Amino acid sequence: MSTQLLAPPAPDRIRGRTAVALAVVVSFWALILVDEMVVNISLAQIGTALDLTQVELSLVVNAYLLPYGGLLLLGGRVGDILGKRRVFVAGMALYTIGCLARVVAPDAWLLILARGVQGAGAALATPCVLALIMNMFAEGALRRKAIGVYTIAGGTGAAVGLLLAGALGSFGSWKLQMGLAGVIGLVLLVVTPAVVGETPRESGRFDVAGALVSTLGLVALVYGLTSSQTNGWASASWYVVGGLVLLGVFVTITRRAAQPLLDLSLFSDRSRVGAYLVLALMPGTQIGLFFFLGQYLQLVAGYTPMTVALAFLLVSVGMVGAAGPAGKLDARIGGRQVIVLGALMLVAANVWLLRMEPGDSFWTAILPSLLLVGAGLAFTIIPATVHATSGVEDSGSGSASSVVNAVQNVGSSISLAIIVAIATAVSASAAPDAQFTASMSGSFAAGAGFAAAIILASLLIRSRR
Repeated sequence: MSTQLLAPPAPDRIRGRTAVALAVVVSFWALILVDEMVVNISLAQIGTALDLTQVELSLVVNAYLLPYGGLLLLGGRVGDILGKRRVFVAGMALYTIGCLARVVAPDAWLLILARGVQGAGAALATPCVLALIMNMFAEGALRRKAIGVYTIAGGTGAAVGLLLAGALGSFGSWKLQMGLAGVIGLVLLVVTPAVVGETPRESGRFDVAGALVSTLGLVALVYGLTSSQTNGWASASWYVVGGLVLLGVFVTITRRAAQPLLDLSLFSDRSRVGAYLVLALMPGTQIGLFFFLGQYLQLVAGYTPMTVALAFLLVSVGMVGAAGPAGKLDARIGGRQVIVLGALMLVAANVWLLRMEPGDSFWTAILPSLLLVGAGLAFTIIPATVHATSGVEDSGSGSASSVVNAVQNVGSSISLAIIVAIATAVSASAAPDAQFTASMSGSFAAGAGFAAAIILASLLIRSRR
């Protein structure tokens, strides 16, 4: 009589220490997004307290965005070579130092310097978040679930930031809002080494020329796109063109380098490139919704900021509810089909808001669209992130993750610049008393256009289960 050894069944859920490690890693990712929202809402208070000009306030924002966007590729490579947990902790430490330093900053320039330290820390730590998840979970059902948790954490971060800004703002101290992120960062710094395992180092050295050129190129590109809203395209275009030229030089350097900063073979897979495009286009589907709808609910409908924050929590509700089905459908019918379904939801949400008129009920005119946006984001981001990180060796997961973060960062800047340009053009042709509603409608139409472009980009992703 022969016996047959059976392999133990694969676990169907994330358990034990791995679950704790995942929670710690995605908590820092959520913290970054919470703090971004809190800072944006607190700018008025900061400007009044420190007597800042509009130029100095813009520097408070850009001092964070520029090192964050510029150093992402370098952060991913550093994690691959030195160990992802080690670099993750180092990035968290820098980020936390920046959070705490801005609380005691007596003037604009020290606040701006602290924001720059924050941005550099975020650039080191952020690529390691997704890379650590890739190293914790092999490709399959558990990785899809983990990426679902990562997506939910990102989606709820902005909503929680709105609530915190509204609640803490009632105490009248912007420093209380700024200091909370520093305290949470300290807690995560203590907990992370105890629960998150280190990853193997990859032997190699840094491509100094590639790191310098890619950083300068991304900084110029992000600055040009973000400054186009205040300085105009005539001035910003020089930075955009210069950034694109430097990134072209970076590709040339990378092709010739023995140990390049970025593995260009990541772009040789059609499905992965399609996933990158989907992730780059995704911010454009929601920027107009949050920017204009938040103002509409306060200026036209008379909502308080806290009520608006509670309304936007519906997006998080939609994401949480749709994350599980999105992961299951990705395995069952294929990522491309799931992305198309999500994009159709985002089209429907923006078109639904286009029909909105002053006086319409929140429950019928706005609530369905907010839930659709949340579900659409889950159906779009989760399979796109799965495809963007599939087929990547653990030794290169840091670089692969940095590309995911970089395309989302640049995509956000491009989307915002395009939507602002469309909204401005539409409002200029409207009557003075209808300019705001015209701008809002233009942003919703642009959001639907971005969602339609996602459907086209998803065609690059191979249809397979």
